Amino acid sequence: MAHSATSSVTCSAHSFAWPDGTAVLDGFDLAVGPGRTGLIGLNGSGKSTLLRLLAGELTPVAGSVRVAGEIGYLPQDLVLDTALRVDAALGIAEARAALHAIESGDASEEHFTAVGDDWDVEERARAVLDQLGLRHIGLDRTIGEISGGESVLLRLAALLLRRPDVLLLDEPTNNLDLDARRRLYEAVASWSGVMVVVSHDRELLELVDQVADLRDGEIRWYGGGFSAYEEALAVEQEAAERMVRVAEADVKRQQRELAEAQVRLARRRRYGQKMYDTKREPRAVMKERKRQAQVSAGKYRTMHAEKLEEAKERLDEAVEAVRDDDEIRVDLPHTAVPTGRVVLTLRDLELRYGARVPAFEVRGPERIALLGRNGAGKSTLLRTIAGELEPAGGEAVADVPVRFLPQRLDVLDDALSVAENVARYAPAATNNRIRARLARFLFRGARADRAAGTLSGGERFRAALAALMLAEPAPQLMMLDEPTNNLDMASVRQLTSALTSYEGALIVAGHDIPFLRGIGITRWVRLDGELAEVESPGR
Repeated sequence: MAHSATSSVTCSAHSFAWPDGTAVLDGFDLAVGPGRTGLIGLNGSGKSTLLRLLAGELTPVAGSVRVAGEIGYLPQDLVLDTALRVDAALGIAEARAALHAIESGDASEEHFTAVGDDWDVEERARAVLDQLGLRHIGLDRTIGEISGGESVLLRLAALLLRRPDVLLLDEPTNNLDLDARRRLYEAVASWSGVMVVVSHDRELLELVDQVADLRDGEIRWYGGGFSAYEEALAVEQEAAERMVRVAEADVKRQQRELAEAQVRLARRRRYGQKMYDTKREPRAVMKERKRQAQVSAGKYRTMHAEKLEEAKERLDEAVEAVRDDDEIRVDLPHTAVPTGRVVLTLRDLELRYGARVPAFEVRGPERIALLGRNGAGKSTLLRTIAGELEPAGGEAVADVPVRFLPQRLDVLDDALSVAENVARYAPAATNNRIRARLARFLFRGARADRAAGTLSGGERFRAALAALMLAEPAPQLMMLDEPTNNLDMASVRQLTSALTSYEGALIVAGHDIPFLRGIGITRWVRLDGELAEVESPGR
């Protein structure tokens, strides 16, 4: 797909704040030319807001956005009308209807106007659908007849049909199964125009030409894909930590020199007083000498105090350059499960929509990845095991305490604080015990008193995970449904560290293969009509 080499997006002195006055960007500058740019940053740093500004959906309070070329934007949570036909979603319904009318012999001028030069619109539409693995979707079907993942790819197909010069994608792989993700990866890899993609999907970010890290309202640029970014960041952080050690040593030296200077000045004062008391020199001479000594001492003390203050400022700057990548540390010995002990048994289990699991066992601290296309019933299976849904037949028997973290994170009461939410699951635990444990989930001090409804996506996930992991009795089987959706990179790292140190059994439904490998999956199973063991998926 050919695009203009002059296509670009430029932000100049850009500022944006929400109606309540919360500033997101202030004096922000950005210039993106041809190539694929991965935009990353913590939850709440303004990535999605920036894409909406670039797309013209939001208006800055100051500054400007200039786009050279046509822009296409795929938002994160756009919901299509289920009654909408596929050709309408692709934006070709009018041209297609006019084309059919002309082919039927209606030579009205408005039909020719509607078609324009796009006489192969249906062929192009089918080619794009085929490229994204949607060949089976007819142009006359409605959105309600296709899956959620297919509707995401359909929205991308609509953009590709328009052939925009600039493509903006916001978390495009969320809720996509493995096959759909691979189709999207291929479309991204073959893109030749300007692309800005917001994502936490490592495999997708390996395909970009550069990474833009949005942090504290500024962009830091790194060449290459995500692995190159991590390597460069590691070198940066090593240098930053070295600078902290140097700055700390400098502060200690300046503190020592200031203390030594004060001791010397005190000795001089005592000597001067002694000379004055014994009156060994004329009074006027001693007074002048005392005045000069006081001035000199003041300058001396000020010089050392200023040096100490400068050293402290350098230390503050050095500390700021080191990223706060706190890790969740889970120390819950009661969650441990002996090797070989039966944790879960599924017997002739039939899910409500028809998928079957004739026989399946989970033993000891196994870590099972539950794979399958969208709509295969992964969430239904987990909810059935958790006791939220009745099976259509058979049974699911858990021999240990089970906790289930759904995609919606609706285990939290938004009106209660983080500490109060945890107390709901551990009513016998003291307030001090809850707060001590919450500190390990990075909710320290006043953070534990924040209402769940005010938390960011990553914080909300951590709070929900804390509530379930700290529950009493301690969960020895944890089930998570698509846990990395909408989490930033730091939150994914924190989740990985938490699950790595968890000693119970795990069942994790998901499509994020690098994450699943990172938590040490021991068995890979796929649900597609029935549950079956599979090999560890490749790229």
